[in-house]
Amino acid sequence: MSKGELADFLRRRREALHPDQVQGTRPTGRRGRRTPGLRREEVAGLAGVSTSYYERLEQARGPHPSPQVLAALGTALRLTTAEREHLSRLAGQAPPSSDTDRAPVPADARRLLHQLGPIPAYLVDEREDILTWNAAAAALITDFELLPAEERNTLRLAVRLGDTLCSAPAGGEGEFARQSAAELRATSARHPADRALGELVNEIAAHSPDFAAAWRSHDVRPRPTLRKRLHHPELGELELERRTLLLPGTDLRLVIYTADPGGPSAAALARLGPPSREEDSPA
Repeated sequence: MSKGELADFLRRRREALHPDQVQGTRPTGRRGRRTPGLRREEVAGLAGVSTSYYERLEQARGPHPSPQVLAALGTALRLTTAEREHLSRLAGQAPPSSDTDRAPVPADARRLLHQLGPIPAYLVDEREDILTWNAAAAALITDFELLPAEERNTLRLAVRLGDTLCSAPAGGEGEFARQSAAELRATSARHPADRALGELVNEIAAHSPDFAAAWRSHDVRPRPTLRKRLHHPELGELELERRTLLLPGTDLRLVIYTADPGGPSAAALARLGPPSREEDSPA
């Protein structure tokens, strides 16, 4: 049980929950409310536990909460399915995965990349390492084959390339950083002893204030779709949708880039030629 992480997660979720969203709490207009979000006693009351018990949980001094208490806290704090799973892992109710659980990329997943044809796509693991890709992805983004293995990572590429390759459309600033932080937060609960993951988080947080702020917020809600503005040297500026799909039975995610049908970006993608080498990554 990670008492410190559990305490921080509960506090962040409590402070993010607006009192007007929850029946049984006093209205925010009452004079004297200085606490952001709900009060500790309000969460305790909604969860059916004593205030002192809940306070000890937020102060990293509490006992091991039971599954029933975790379920009640999840309801009180209006947690999503992903947040409930994360809460259980932090409380030690779900056993953390080990690095030995990480299997090689399945052959059928590699075939899927080829079958996508002109749709740029690649596979990432839980650390956001790019494991394999198709020719369209290499032509659209970069020739991954020429990169050192440690740089084949979506976050490191974002830092390395900056706005020279991708940027967010108006209103979407920081969304990629927030998505990445949420996914790595959930991964860290599954692999708490993963030193490489911790080093990656520290490295990206040092370069990206958006990522650092999102990491501190303890948000683990998935954002499977992002809008991206990509600057291609031959095709010009493209407005694309970046979709992330979990491959069933694995810890891998498929990332694909598509454009609105009939638009100029879709027409540009159709003209996308192969990179200098047409084969995808090695096994």
